[in-house]
Amino acid sequence: MNAESGFPIKPVYGPADVPVNAGADEPGHYPYTRGVYPTMYTKRPWTMRQYAGFGTAAESNARYHQLLAAGTMGLSVAFDLPTQMGYDSDDPIAHGEVGKVGVAIDSIDDMRQLFAGIPLDQVSTSMTINAPGSVLLLLYQLVAEEQGVPGAALQGTIQNDILKEYIARGTYIFPPKPSLRLVADTFAYCKAEIPKWNTISISGYHMAEAGASPAQEIAFTLANGIEYVRAAIAAGLAVDDFAPRLSFFFVARTTLLEEIAKFRAARRMWARIMRDEFGAKDPKSLMLRFHTQTAGVQLTAQQPEVNLVRVAIQALGAVAGGTQSLHTNSYDEAIALPTEKSARLALRTQQVLAYESGLTGTVDPFAGSYAVEALTDAVEQEATALIDRVFEFGSSVDAIEAGFQKNEIEASAYRIATEIDAGERVVVGVNRFTVAEEEKYEPLRVDPAIEAAQVARLAKLRAERDEPAVQAALADLAKAAAGSVNVLPLMKEALRLRATVGEVCHTLRGVWGVHRPVERF
Repeated sequence: MNAESGFPIKPVYGPADVPVNAGADEPGHYPYTRGVYPTMYTKRPWTMRQYAGFGTAAESNARYHQLLAAGTMGLSVAFDLPTQMGYDSDDPIAHGEVGKVGVAIDSIDDMRQLFAGIPLDQVSTSMTINAPGSVLLLLYQLVAEEQGVPGAALQGTIQNDILKEYIARGTYIFPPKPSLRLVADTFAYCKAEIPKWNTISISGYHMAEAGASPAQEIAFTLANGIEYVRAAIAAGLAVDDFAPRLSFFFVARTTLLEEIAKFRAARRMWARIMRDEFGAKDPKSLMLRFHTQTAGVQLTAQQPEVNLVRVAIQALGAVAGGTQSLHTNSYDEAIALPTEKSARLALRTQQVLAYESGLTGTVDPFAGSYAVEALTDAVEQEATALIDRVFEFGSSVDAIEAGFQKNEIEASAYRIATEIDAGERVVVGVNRFTVAEEEKYEPLRVDPAIEAAQVARLAKLRAERDEPAVQAALADLAKAAAGSVNVLPLMKEALRLRATVGEVCHTLRGVWGVHRPVERF
């Protein structure tokens, strides 16, 4: 049997397969193989997040209140595709996509409604947004200020990982260089204004969903992390001033032991990179802290209830691997947006693991396992070799422009697909243990009237706001973007005056241009 990363898995592991001191590292100490904190979950469990957002801000707000009442400890916001791409709901290009895969946020009015009745100094909020990540963060800060909550009290994360968009997802706006500048500006702004905020969640999740193997997932993610660190240092920031706020985002698959090994290897690799390549001195700069989401790509539309079992195994791997926060997918997400009941069951899965399984009683329970220690070394070796190949191109951006990561991921996805088609890799309910007729399932539907409602809200906003002040603020933003000063304070002022997400992004497009991928044949 082969691991998803491609190397063979032995039927039996023993002492000869691992170093003599395997598993002897102390949790909370370099190189953090066994966890970034000495006590891990023995004092408190991981943060239980549930990714939610659909339709209007009011509908999503209602779902957040339901999740908080059910025991969710942190919110995780999904945005619709136009918001992710920096377009307003009334832009012609947004037609048919408003509110479909997440919540539509066009202005401070929507953000205010999204978090109505939720004290932002008492929750941790993760926002899955990249190209316009700084814009959504500033809207969040403005709403918090209206609640009387200072930036120093805000806790959460913006994904803000633009490089993986060029590799795996495609929701980019600007070319790589100005995109990296915007990331570095966000690092600097948050250090001064929102010091507890995680300014980036360097993501392997979307690469994994596109087909990356576990080794590819961490290799390409850490290579992107190196690129962000280099960009911040080039912008004049000291490594220990921003590195403690870097965070990561990984997938958890059903291949339990390889996933546990992957998380352990990633921590060890990042600690060495930060210490040896960048000379970081602050222990927090060496800690790879990460959020995990269970693998959406492994959910099946066939026999969807079986996904409850898959998600439980995936969540077990994330917890045993030492995640800091976790989102568990709902069993029906292969079909449609999750219903209220399925979202609650997904949260209950985490709660069973936290409070019934005994997993929180000890740190890194798989440490010393011959199989897990050997797999940790194997994943690390494979991932290290891939990072070396990335930097043979000069930088992660150079490798992206050459198509290296994308080609490697596509080859991995093809290999797994052919194994499934041949029956060599079993997917329950798909290529084995099928049923003749599926039970009827009624998915959650998004009301198409949402788009018309958002368009009307935007028309009202533009009629009410101080238009000359908005245009003057956008002109100031354009001047800043053409120079070298931090653009976030000027973006914040425009948003405070009720400029829209699309208007801010279009202003930057006018200065920086847009990314046009090179077609290769």
